[in-house]
Amino acid sequence: MKRRNLLASAAMGLMLASGGAFAESHAKTKACFVYVGPIGDGGWTFQHHDGAMQVQAAYGDKVEIQYQENVPEGADAERVLTQMALGGCNIIFTTSFGYMDPTNAVAAKFPDVKFEHATGFKREHPNVSTYNARFYEGRAVQGLIAGRMTKSNKIGYIASFPIPEVIMGINSYYLNAKKVNPAVELSVVWAFTWFDPAKEADSAKALIDQGVDVIASHTDSTAPLAEAAKTEGVIGFGQASDMAEYKDGPRVSSIIDNWGPYYVKRVGALMDGTYAQADAWEGIAGGEVLIGEITDKVPADVKAEAEALRDAIAAGTYHPFTGPINKQDGSVWLADGATAPDGDLLGMGFYVEGIVGDIPQ
Repeated sequence: MKRRNLLASAAMGLMLASGGAFAESHAKTKACFVYVGPIGDGGWTFQHHDGAMQVQAAYGDKVEIQYQENVPEGADAERVLTQMALGGCNIIFTTSFGYMDPTNAVAAKFPDVKFEHATGFKREHPNVSTYNARFYEGRAVQGLIAGRMTKSNKIGYIASFPIPEVIMGINSYYLNAKKVNPAVELSVVWAFTWFDPAKEADSAKALIDQGVDVIASHTDSTAPLAEAAKTEGVIGFGQASDMAEYKDGPRVSSIIDNWGPYYVKRVGALMDGTYAQADAWEGIAGGEVLIGEITDKVPADVKAEAEALRDAIAAGTYHPFTGPINKQDGSVWLADGATAPDGDLLGMGFYVEGIVGDIPQ
């Protein structure tokens, strides 16, 4: 996103949060969003903000949107959430895993405000709901493409933090690459950031220096694709949003986080009086995980195979974690034909057999 557009969007956020809109807030539902990065990151926060704008488009002057960007996960988040609750927000969406404890802490103090936490699992109060997306389903599709497309048999993954959401993505990517290419090897680089383009670029470069020629990432910017574009023969995937500006370069497909329908539904339920506490975890079938266009860099037969996998996941006839699968230490996790229970996935803290290296503690 160009800088002038980013500044204009930020100005819009301030405008919506103050002035005449605030004076009329009694007649509107005020939906508020807390972002871990900038709306111009081109990935995670960009996509959440797109969802917020879908709420605005759906309900027009019946709703007021407020948001704050670049909120660190910790004490700052609690401060921002408190200010939002005091400022008249009726529903607050906290859009990163590290907001989990601050969300529940502030919710206890404001029982009349609804809180929705993305990717977390704690619902300690009746006014806290959680929502997530089955990103691991998209990772399975990416893994198939990676396994088929690699020339070096070395594929890579840029990881953010060692939480279950990220670990299950790594495992799904590797398992589904391995199914179509038993010779494939996976390298993981931990960036320990959600959004830091310099660190993300350095992580991509480190993988390329190891001979990796297909890179997936679980960080928020387009920097890994920008770095991949510098080396002939290296391909990658859009993360969280389509990152379509790289379609003519290394991007061969993407995972798109489609939050808009969920946001529209939840705000609408609050407005019409049908709102209830929820724990949502949808994937490809529910439309929260979309597979971006597979470009012509991918051979037609591989594209067809990837699309068939996507459709099988949507239909429920294939689960990305289907046994036999062992843990990294060789112990049995899933027997032949068994599929992973949601509880195992949501608490995942281990690599599957074949991945080399340790998960940081």
